Amino acid sequence: MKIILAGAGAFGLKHLDAIAAIGGVEVVSLVGRRIEPTREAAAKYGVAHATTELDEALAQPGVEAAILCTPTQMHAAQAQQCMRAGKHVQVEIPLADSWADAEATARMQKETGLVCMVGHTRRFNPSHQWVHKRIRAGELKVLQMDVQTYFFRRTNTNALGQARSWTDHLLWHHAAHTVDLFRYQTGEEIIAANIVQGPIHPALGIAMDMSIQLKTTGGAICTLSLSFNNDGPLGTFFRYICDNGTYIARYDDLVTGKDEKIDVSKVDVSMNGIELQDREFFAAIREGREPNASVGQVLACYRTLHELERKL
Repeated sequence: MKIILAGAGAFGLKHLDAIAAIGGVEVVSLVGRRIEPTREAAAKYGVAHATTELDEALAQPGVEAAILCTPTQMHAAQAQQCMRAGKHVQVEIPLADSWADAEATARMQKETGLVCMVGHTRRFNPSHQWVHKRIRAGELKVLQMDVQTYFFRRTNTNALGQARSWTDHLLWHHAAHTVDLFRYQTGEEIIAANIVQGPIHPALGIAMDMSIQLKTTGGAICTLSLSFNNDGPLGTFFRYICDNGTYIARYDDLVTGKDEKIDVSKVDVSMNGIELQDREFFAAIREGREPNASVGQVLACYRTLHELERKL
C-alpha cells in the first residue's frame, strides 16, 4: 500500500517509526512546512519524495491513503482535501477545532465512502484495551474516571522541545482524548458537561489550566484536570474507578489501585499505541470496513467539546 504522510514533526516521526514496524506499507511522499527539514526526515526514513504541498504528494503515482500529522488548525480542511482527491485518510487528533469543521468532514466521509479515521490513540493503547475488553465481557463497569493531563509548555514548543509554528489547545486537542475515551469505555452518551478555565496566556492566547466534569446517561462521571503549567511528571494519567476494582493507566502501562502491575503485553500484537492505531487504519482500507475511531464514531466527542467551549 502506497501512502503519504503530512507533518514531519514530533508526531509524524512517531508514525513513520510505527509504519516501519508494520510492513506492507510504503510512504512515498513526506509533506512538511519547510522543505529542508522535510527532506532530511525523508532521507532518514527512506522516503523518496519530499514536498511542502499536500496536493503534490497526493498526486504521486499509486497513492491510496494519507496520514495527517499537521497543525490542528489544518486538520479538517486537509482531511477533506484528501477525500476529494479520492484518498483514504487518517487525521491525527483532533479532527477539528470547531464543530462546523468536524461536521463538514463527517459529511464528506459519508459522501465519498472512503475510510476517514481520527487518531484517538487511547482506544488502541493496550492498557485501555485491557479495560475495554473486560467492560465488554461484563466483568467491569466504569463508575468514575479521574484523569490528569499535565505538561510544562509555557512556550510554543512540541513534544521534542522544538519551536512550533502553531498553538496547541487544552480543550480541542488534549481534552478530546479523554472525552472520547469516556464515551468509548462507558458505552454511553454524555448528557452533562461543565468547564472552568484559568487565565489566558498573554503570548500564546490560550488558557493554561482547565477543569472539566462529564456525566453519562447511565450516571458514570468523569473529572478531567488539564495544565500546561505542570512541572512534572508529564503526560496523561487515567484512574478507572469501577464496580470491580480500580485501575490506573499510564499510556501503555496499567496497574491496580494498589499499584500492582498488570501484564498487558498479550493484549495486542504490539505495545505501541500509535502502531496499533496505524495497523487498524491500513486493515480497514484493505478489508473495506469502518475502522475503530472512524470520524462517525468520534463525532459526538467534538459536539461535547463544542458545548464546553460555548460555556466558557
